Amino acid sequence: MVMPQLDAEWITGLSLAWSAYIAVLSVWIVLQKRAPVSTLGWILSMALLPYAGFLIYYFLGPQRLKKQRLKRLRHRASVYAGNDMALLARSSNTAPVALQQLAALGMAASRLPVSSAMAVQFLSGGAATFDAIFAAVREARDHVHLEYYIFEPDHIGTALRDLLITKAGQGVTVRLLIDALGSKGTGRRFLAPLLAAGAEVALFHDTRIGRRLRPVLNYRTHRKIVVCDGQVGFTGGVNITDEEDVRQRPDAYHDVHLRFEGAAVRWLQTVFIEDWRYAGGVLPVTEDAVLQRLLPQSPPGPIAMQIVTSGPDSAVEAIHRFQVDAITASTQRAWLTTPYFVPSEAAMMALTSAALRGVDVQVLVPRRSDSRVVSAAARSYFDELIAAGVKVWEYRERMLHSKTLLIDQNCAMIGTANFDNRSFRLNFEVMAVVYGQSLAEPLAKQFEADLRRSGRVLGRRHQPFLQRLGDATARLFSPLL
Repeated sequence: MVMPQLDAEWITGLSLAWSAYIAVLSVWIVLQKRAPVSTLGWILSMALLPYAGFLIYYFLGPQRLKKQRLKRLRHRASVYAGNDMALLARSSNTAPVALQQLAALGMAASRLPVSSAMAVQFLSGGAATFDAIFAAVREARDHVHLEYYIFEPDHIGTALRDLLITKAGQGVTVRLLIDALGSKGTGRRFLAPLLAAGAEVALFHDTRIGRRLRPVLNYRTHRKIVVCDGQVGFTGGVNITDEEDVRQRPDAYHDVHLRFEGAAVRWLQTVFIEDWRYAGGVLPVTEDAVLQRLLPQSPPGPIAMQIVTSGPDSAVEAIHRFQVDAITASTQRAWLTTPYFVPSEAAMMALTSAALRGVDVQVLVPRRSDSRVVSAAARSYFDELIAAGVKVWEYRERMLHSKTLLIDQNCAMIGTANFDNRSFRLNFEVMAVVYGQSLAEPLAKQFEADLRRSGRVLGRRHQPFLQRLGDATARLFSPLL
């Protein structure tokens, strides 16, 4: 069979078109001012996949998103927090300088100040978390706000929906914000009874074609937020799904969550309201009566606490920056638990440097996560960590889904962000930071209990050649994971 031959003019024309295509797209990508490795990776992809590469970049490539901060809402929350902030200022002399600077960083990066809580409750496991959330929803008298990445129409999801229907029937305002991609299984039929009861539902970044000029498939709300009456708040790693409940599935994810009361709830409420408005939800935040209901006055509590957020609407990478700085400031211990460990260069430097100067640095990850590529990429970092003195553990019982960081004796974090590029740069995330020992002590006990169900990764372990090659290859995709 004779292959058709292209004449010189066709070859020249195609070459010029290809060169122009690469030049235009390179300028477009370079002007995004992303990390050099990520920028070069996208440009090479465009060159190797001339047209398919453009479609991939169009749908999955980096974008700058704009999400309006509601100044009036934040101003009202700050006014209410006056007494709270004064109390913390008086006690700041007893806090280490590094901790004060860390709190200042969190405030500057996410524009949410240090606040306080009357009480914090550490919740271990989906079952305990669901019980606490259901109890708070039952007691709500004015409003219930929920924001979730995953809200499944399974046993637990149906039970929560039915409870929300009951509360809506009692005159309680119910607002549910779910991620359109993470909760894609939650369709109109499932939500119809909730809407019929008078509840409001919004989808975050609808993935249907035509909803936006350029789709935002990569930029999800990974946040898990519940606020009841502006007085009780929840956040952490637990989604609304049977996969988190051992009562429904013996192999349910091992996860943790946080319940808290007091002034800090105002800032979690602020995060929800801004997300709600961004997703198209209607909420009159200019009326004083509405603001007073959403942000009720609360006396300052004894527990210093801070809400930190991050997302692709800001280039600051607040949670990423906060955690790296916290590890850098550690003097005694830095205990990290994460289901997906794909660290940035800055995060790796912080972990290894802390270990080299004598800090007890321990990293706990699942032996097998629900993503083989991410697990392989994580393993590629183990040797470097172990060589620096970091203790690396693999949780063996179930899928580990907890996202926590414990620094010394006085700083504990629970949130929605994984220790990877996707959480640091692509998703909308939220994290609760509790200063002092109120959360540090139970979190330390949980970490030690988890280690008893884990195996330590040794430096000189036998790995087949193909596994080492696979791990190293998966690491190449770290900027995209």
